[in-house]
Amino acid sequence: MSFVAIAMFLAVCGALLAGYPVALTLAGVALIFAGGGTLLGVFDPSFMQAVPNRVFGIMMNGTLIAVPLVVLRGVVLERSRVAEQLLTGMASLFGRVPGGLAASVVVVGALLAASTGIIGATVVTMGLLSLPVMLRAGYSPEMATGTICASGTLGQLIPPSIVLVLLGDVMSSAYQQAQIQQGVFSPKTVSVGDLFLGALLPGMLLVASYLAWVLIKASRRPDLAPAFQQAPISLWQLLGGLLPPCVLIAAVLGSIMGGIATPTEAASVGAVGALLIALLRRRLSWKVLRECVESTAQISAMVFLILIGASIFSLVFRGYDGDALVANLLHDLPGGVATAVIAVMILMFLLGFILDFIEITFVVVPIVGPILLAMGVDPVWLGVMMALNLQTSFLTPPFGFALFYLRGVAPDAVATTSIYRGVVPFIAIQVGLMALLAYWPGLVTWLPSMRGY
Repeated sequence: MSFVAIAMFLAVCGALLAGYPVALTLAGVALIFAGGGTLLGVFDPSFMQAVPNRVFGIMMNGTLIAVPLVVLRGVVLERSRVAEQLLTGMASLFGRVPGGLAASVVVVGALLAASTGIIGATVVTMGLLSLPVMLRAGYSPEMATGTICASGTLGQLIPPSIVLVLLGDVMSSAYQQAQIQQGVFSPKTVSVGDLFLGALLPGMLLVASYLAWVLIKASRRPDLAPAFQQAPISLWQLLGGLLPPCVLIAAVLGSIMGGIATPTEAASVGAVGALLIALLRRRLSWKVLRECVESTAQISAMVFLILIGASIFSLVFRGYDGDALVANLLHDLPGGVATAVIAVMILMFLLGFILDFIEITFVVVPIVGPILLAMGVDPVWLGVMMALNLQTSFLTPPFGFALFYLRGVAPDAVATTSIYRGVVPFIAIQVGLMALLAYWPGLVTWLPSMRGY
């Protein structure tokens, strides 16, 4: 009955394209197939007895406690207008050279990625703040929009992002399943902190590559990215914009890398730090705090509801031997492990056009993760490659989510085709980085190995 598992997957994709809510679609389609299979005698209803335990396990998962804390940090920093002060400070430093304003956007995007980790909010915020300034300064629409879109998606890879928190939790479970399948009954563990460390060097390389591209392009074609005469600001104003988010980033990542705190504990440090920054900037009234808490509750509830729906879907999918079907397909591919990894990456890349990273993380990774890890793939390397792959998918025309976010706030004078053309060089950079990580996995695994994972 493996073909039923394929029908389930196609039914979910069809329902999502029709506009039905993700979490309810995942659970609803699974329950319909489970009920129909039970009536026809082709599905064992005892599989559904595991649903309460799975829901309870999700609610008691200590790692997932970091989700509302990371979301709260991002929402509070967004309301405290950190991006605006960062952009002003960076523009005063680099704006006087060709491409300097684009370089400022890249640096601010990287700092926001490490501070907030919310991709959609970062792209929209940078689009509202920097796109009008860049266009007035004479930047080509392609250079301006491409830089903003690419910089806004850095939160997909740069820790401590919510993407890595969710992916790390799923990858940890998949790693343990793979080891148990291989007869290892005292399995090693891989943590969210390991994934943070593994993504650190690739994230820095990606930012450096973005900066190199915009500065080299501007030096050759100053007409595309001319110098920008920003009004000078004082040293105190510059430090006031740069220092708080940098200290927050150092506190969160430093506590994890130093072994002082777990990712969940570090997330609480980040949330408290964001509240202190907003308080010191006098932007934390009771009204703002209530709005931040309500927004955090809504986003967190959405994440957990999707996780519960995905858990039910994967349970029914396994009940129809879908996991065995996927395993056989990957094992039968010519070329062994390399071809299997490439096939999974292509699948996730295409799904990134219609699904958000949360659905892909909770639906696809639990199915393919244990299979690839049982074939000998390093879990941290695989997690970082998946995050970078999804980031590339979210940038790729015509369906990339980041393109839609920017299109929603860009002026009508900026053509959609300009946005599409603008992101092409950055997509090439990310594909090149993926090839580099595939050739040299040590760029991902070195830092986690120093901590002894």
